[in-house]
Amino acid sequence: MNGSLKMMAAVRGIRGLLAAGAALLLAACSSTPEAPQTGAVFEGAVLTPQAPAALQRQTPPQAAYPLADGAVRFAKVSFSALPEVPDESWEAALSAFRRSCSKMGTRSMWLDACSNAQFVQQGRAREFFMTWFEPWSVAQTAADGGKAAGVDDTGLATGYYEPLLQGSRRRHGPYQHPIYRVPDDLISIDLSTIYPQLKGMRLRGRLEGRKVVPYGSRAEITRRARAGLMDRYVICWVDDPIEAFFLQIQGSGRIALDDGSVMRVGFADQNGHPYRAVAGWLVKNAGLSTSEMSMQRIKRWAKENPNRTQELLNANPNFVFFSERRGSSPKEGPLGAQEVPLTAEASVAVDRRYWPLGLPFVLDIEQASPRMKMARAVVAQDTGSAIRGVLRFDYFWGYGEQAGSRAGAQKSDVRAWILMPRGEDPRMRM
Repeated sequence: MNGSLKMMAAVRGIRGLLAAGAALLLAACSSTPEAPQTGAVFEGAVLTPQAPAALQRQTPPQAAYPLADGAVRFAKVSFSALPEVPDESWEAALSAFRRSCSKMGTRSMWLDACSNAQFVQQGRAREFFMTWFEPWSVAQTAADGGKAAGVDDTGLATGYYEPLLQGSRRRHGPYQHPIYRVPDDLISIDLSTIYPQLKGMRLRGRLEGRKVVPYGSRAEITRRARAGLMDRYVICWVDDPIEAFFLQIQGSGRIALDDGSVMRVGFADQNGHPYRAVAGWLVKNAGLSTSEMSMQRIKRWAKENPNRTQELLNANPNFVFFSERRGSSPKEGPLGAQEVPLTAEASVAVDRRYWPLGLPFVLDIEQASPRMKMARAVVAQDTGSAIRGVLRFDYFWGYGEQAGSRAGAQKSDVRAWILMPRGEDPRMRM
């Protein structure tokens, strides 16, 4: 059976597959695109007491997709009610918003704001947002926050960054750990073509005869790789398996090749298995405590325990495939899910079940250890398999070692306000 006929057979059989295989659907569904996949090193939102009664009285809005219906509460506020955002953060957010306008600027909701964003003078970004937007506070209902009753206005923010790895286009010396492109046998099916309520969800698998079955887990892909069955999909080889693993979590990165050039890679697809945080495995199997967990601590443990590294990695069955990104400027960030370059400290990943890409936010971020307290204007420009929930954000710190240190240490409480174009009501638009 040729490729086209195989795909037709897969699509014809998908209704029966979904009806009979709920477990497969749960294993293989995820928002798309998913890059990056960071943050879920830390699982679960950090919740605080109920929001004020005035906020609880707000009419539940219509959610972004039916799956999110009733999960978000909004309350219109003034700019004076927002935390103090530094001027440089407003400027960075305006730069990010302009990039988003290249994808959404002709849509009616964004037309005025995007048209005027192009003419804002340096130093006037705060004024621009105050002129063309209105802030709305955000809270999540019990169904999303997991409480018995009421709503909550505090969630979880983690961080991600664009790492730099060392690699080669050919396997030799220390370069023994592969970065893969999408395998030819990976099938991705858009479920909304059959079930509109599953907009943004995909089923991933492979053909076994005329049946679609789940694609291999990380452990299964590793076994295929050791048998040489994955070599034709290698983009390049890197010198550190843990750095390769965290590249998958970040969703994009740069690889300094041994010929002196630098390759950029970005998320292309994934195997459809759910993301599992390896931090939980370390707590259960290696005696580490939840309080000490960070990206840096996980890397250190792996270097200290090389014989158990693959066991650790296999605790996360999700596996990410990449594509080489040519022609991008080294001064620009990686492409996010909106297909615009991310802006350091002004782009965030969100859950697209609730939030459209291009939407500006003000975030109030705080954590005790290591100490972090800041208010930032940001724009939703990315997604991630681990970024699930109304008040769940992944904050893009930028490129390099310093950005990585900040991202790896972030596990913050966060409160959020969306910035809606004036005259627009999120309860009708979201």
